[in-house]
Amino acid sequence: MQSQNFMLVEDPLSLDRIRSVLIRLEDTIIFSLIERAQFAHNPRIYQRGVFQELKDLGFNGSWLEWFLKETETFHAKARRYTSPDEYPFTSDLPKPVLPPLSFPKILYSNNINANPSILSFYTRAIVPRITRRATLALSTLKRANGIVGDDEFEDDGNYGSAATIDVEVVQAVSKRVHYGKFVSESKFLENPAAFIPHIQNPNRQALEALITKPEVERKLLIRLQKKAATYAQDIGIDTEILPNGSPRLNGTAKIDVDGVVDLYESYIIPLTKEVEVDYLLHRLDGLSEAEVEKLAKSTVPTA
Repeated sequence: MQSQNFMLVEDPLSLDRIRSVLIRLEDTIIFSLIERAQFAHNPRIYQRGVFQELKDLGFNGSWLEWFLKETETFHAKARRYTSPDEYPFTSDLPKPVLPPLSFPKILYSNNINANPSILSFYTRAIVPRITRRATLALSTLKRANGIVGDDEFEDDGNYGSAATIDVEVVQAVSKRVHYGKFVSESKFLENPAAFIPHIQNPNRQALEALITKPEVERKLLIRLQKKAATYAQDIGIDTEILPNGSPRLNGTAKIDVDGVVDLYESYIIPLTKEVEVDYLLHRLDGLSEAEVEKLAKSTVPTA
């Protein structure tokens, strides 16, 4: 998964560097969604308490939540969640086996974690949409084999494969959303005086206006649509390459391209803005009046 090496990067709050990470995360998310679209919806894996096998282990959550717990338990031991850009979905994780790295102080101390919302919209809105074609193909196959009614729909039994990819998707989306904190910190340090009045007298709308660039969002969605449409094609040696270097789209795709764009437009971008504003609203917590005044007079140029 895309990230920064915080031990080597000179300026992790450079907007150009942050933008590079976010663009590469687009690729990670799109490719993971393409892989998930190959399997049916399998809604059982998102329902809590339906697997007796997990109950026998003393776990009453969903199959996906169990996958996340087991995966993140291992990753926590390898100190993944000590990195400033990593946020686990699971609580009460074990301590790292390795000693901690001395990361530079980048973000202001905060407890903002949007993962519950990410898990909710992903399982309820995104998975049913991107798996629709595989789900319909499954039902056609089952009917041909005499399976009809409730048993013909949604479930192909690939619980392990589907959940493995789900973990990859939600962790990538989590990193993308929480990178909003880096954006907020970078823009705040560039001009603290513009933000401080709206933090002291909480004004979410004003803070959002300071960090939002509609033209950047518009270009992001266009880029995302082009990427998803291209990556969803099977590119062969006979594929025609257009003058701009892109393959000519053949009208078929391995994923609902509009669904990928909708994931960003309706969920990732709005939730990222919420994280950015929530972070800013707590940016002055614990600072004295003198410290705030000093901060208001400072500026840190960013690329």
